[in-house]
Amino acid sequence: MLTVPESAALLVVGDVDQLPSVGPGQILADMITSGAVPVVRLTEVFRQAAQSRIITSAHRINQGLIPDLEKPEGDSDFYFVQADDPETAVPRIIELVKTRIPQRFGLDPIRDIQVLCPMNRGGVGARSLNIELQAALNPAGERKVERFGWTFAPGDKIMQIENDYDKEVYNGDIGYIDDVDPEAGELTASFDGRAVTYGFGELDTLVPAYAATIHKSQGSEYPAVVIPVMTQHYTMLQRNLLYTGVTRGKKLVVLVGQKKAVAIAVRSISGRRRWSKLQEWLRPGRLLSRQIGMAG
Repeated sequence: MLTVPESAALLVVGDVDQLPSVGPGQILADMITSGAVPVVRLTEVFRQAAQSRIITSAHRINQGLIPDLEKPEGDSDFYFVQADDPETAVPRIIELVKTRIPQRFGLDPIRDIQVLCPMNRGGVGARSLNIELQAALNPAGERKVERFGWTFAPGDKIMQIENDYDKEVYNGDIGYIDDVDPEAGELTASFDGRAVTYGFGELDTLVPAYAATIHKSQGSEYPAVVIPVMTQHYTMLQRNLLYTGVTRGKKLVVLVGQKKAVAIAVRSISGRRRWSKLQEWLRPGRLLSRQIGMAG
């Protein structure tokens, strides 16, 4: 901020109600609560946006109100599918991704639909659902490789889980496997149309991405999102987590699970505090030294 010339203005745009950043700190929240900068909060839902149940549902969740989970009349972009236990939820999620959503909305089950889970573990967690969805959507043929607990085959959707500056692929990037060459010991994948080659020994930086955690989805959007919301995710059911998940969908959001679990998430505000000095440094009357400013 100290590098911004006096003749320029700095405009920061963000959504403070989403999950905080994966890394340390809470820069946007600290800037707002410091009182050091003017803040404008956009809260009005305009008529055109009000026609989207994604938007109205997200606003209700953010206000601590349960969204309308009843079956809509006619076409909609927001649905709730009842599933009272994991044994019911998993096949319903697979049916939605593989058949119902592609047939109804003309979306590609692999490239357009993203399953977002509150957590990795459990029967309806990201890890288990990845195995189930991979088997349903892209069963591996002979040309495959098994490494680090996963199977990788041509056509698979994958996610990079750590930054690789040499390959120019970064944590959270989603790609698609083009080829697996067992003889060369290499896998080739496309990220935004760019081919990237991995040695089989480097595949610990990749995971299947048919399902991912909501935390991993931060900063991304998808044409369609399917979100399991079950009471078995109790420890992770928070308002900002559900709000973040719902706002990842551009054209369609489907919640699968229990109304009780949705209510728990909507009413639960995270009590975890992040310790930061930025708010204190920004408060009126406090002068930041250049050394502190550059370190931030």
